[in-house]
Amino acid sequence: MKNLFRIIANKISAWTGSATAFLGAVIIVIIWATTGPLFHYSDTWQLVINTGTTIITFLMVFLIQNTQNRDGKAVQLKLDELLRATKGARTQYVGLEDLIDEDLAELDKEFKLLAQQPGNVRALNKLHEKIRAEREIRLERSKAGNSVLHLLHHTNTATASEPPKTPPTL
Repeated sequence: MKNLFRIIANKISAWTGSATAFLGAVIIVIIWATTGPLFHYSDTWQLVINTGTTIITFLMVFLIQNTQNRDGKAVQLKLDELLRATKGARTQYVGLEDLIDEDLAELDKEFKLLAQQPGNVRALNKLHEKIRAEREIRLERSKAGNSVLHLLHHTNTATASEPPKTPPTL
């Protein structure tokens, strides 16, 4: 289901972002506006365009958000790969997008402070330690989650291959 939605969202997003779709929307608005006198600018005439645009806007929000989320994640992965592949790059910056807003704001403040005082090695070391600690916490959580999933998988496979046990009778 997710894959089907992704494919449809990509195609619709690509089409709606085209010049043809824009031209089609302009033509619809022109036709609607020119039919105003024919329908005496009635409430129904106005309701048609209002309802149509509202429904299209509502649905497009979800499609646009879907494509934005995937594009953002792809950009982050590419940047992470560049950090990993670049000799001398500080790889502790990989995954900063997973930090909470307060930590990102603190890092931003510290980067601005460093930009004003590039010789401030103490602040830079503090920043590195904070990032390293956050990465270790995320890594531990990930390992713990993977261990639980691995254990559950093996438990499910073992119980599925064994015949059901009957409880002991008293």
